[in-house]
Amino acid sequence: MLENRIKYRHLQCFLEVTRQGSVGRAADVLALTQPAVSKKLKELEEMLGVRLLERNKKGVELTQFGEVFLKYAGASVAALREGTDSIAQAQQKGKTTLSVGVLPTVATSILPNAVQRFRESGIDATLNLVSGPNSLLVSQLRVGELDLVVGRLAEPEQMSGLSFQHLYSERVTFVVRPGHPLLSKPMLDVKDVSQYTVIYPPKASLIAPAVERFLLAQGFGALPDRIETISDSFGKEYIRQTDAIWVISRGVVAREIKDNIFIELPLDTKETLGPVGLTTRADTIPTPVMQMFMNAVRDTAEANPVN
Repeated sequence: MLENRIKYRHLQCFLEVTRQGSVGRAADVLALTQPAVSKKLKELEEMLGVRLLERNKKGVELTQFGEVFLKYAGASVAALREGTDSIAQAQQKGKTTLSVGVLPTVATSILPNAVQRFRESGIDATLNLVSGPNSLLVSQLRVGELDLVVGRLAEPEQMSGLSFQHLYSERVTFVVRPGHPLLSKPMLDVKDVSQYTVIYPPKASLIAPAVERFLLAQGFGALPDRIETISDSFGKEYIRQTDAIWVISRGVVAREIKDNIFIELPLDTKETLGPVGLTTRADTIPTPVMQMFMNAVRDTAEANPVN
């Protein structure tokens, strides 16, 4: 039968290529080669007897058949994961596992208190917290490998089939070590930042467009001396040891700012505000455990505003 021949990897490749709009980018996210992804897509189309995707110079686009199949493929993968989870939970004598994707902006700010609040409720559940780039976490959420993502709102093209619940808005900040030369400057200008090495968000990061718009609005282009990284551990250690300036979401360094380990440069960055919240699959109803965790995150965010 047809359904017995379609495998999980076929659906996973189809869903990721659809989201990325490119076989190459999908292959990178899935840690596969492009020929391997193309082979799975070809096998799937041959089994279904229709073209699901049209290849062109811009990448790939869904056909009418692809549009129809996309809805059911996403739901099938999510249902498969829920089914395997239910078996695992039964073997663990009723203990539930909740897989949550977490961006650094919340991992060091509201999440520790939210997890503590959730555990104090007495729920018999194991939390599986997964960190990584937003594009990867959203991809894992889409195919059912994660139940929930807590972080910034993804780009519109990545939100198809997903639902976002706003918690708060967070701005980007420029932080330095105590005693940094710029802290004694009476009239600080954004252009003064260019005199130092800047730890800067990579182009693929969510805050990069907001930072670029901010610099352009200040009449300043690209920073010449910059290190692009998403590594929080590197950023925190590097600015402790040097005069570098770190451009980062404020939630990542909120505790260090509060404890005067890092100092914010007096720059008005309110125009970099971006929404932070809970992203779920639109076709899935939260389980009671998932809903209680979401409530814990929401309550914590309200009680402990980041900005």
